[in-house]
Amino acid sequence: MDKQVQKYLENFRKEIIILRKANKLTQKQVAESLGIATQCYQAYESGVAVPTLQNFIKLSIFFDVSTSELLGID
Repeated sequence: MDKQVQKYLENFRKEIIILRKANKLTQKQVAESLGIATQCYQAYESGVAVPTLQNFIKLSIFFDVSTSELLGID
């Protein structure tokens, strides 16, 4: 995998953890808001899986941040 892509995926993983904790939410609560299984969301946070484009956009809307911010793009 391209190093730049890996960097953005790592930024994404870290950012959703930060946002979830800042909003005092559980992984289950975020997963329910996306309409996915908790284990699926946990895989996003652990870096085992990446969200579909639809779920990526839903996360952006849910946390009220830009998609660029989720990826750590300035």
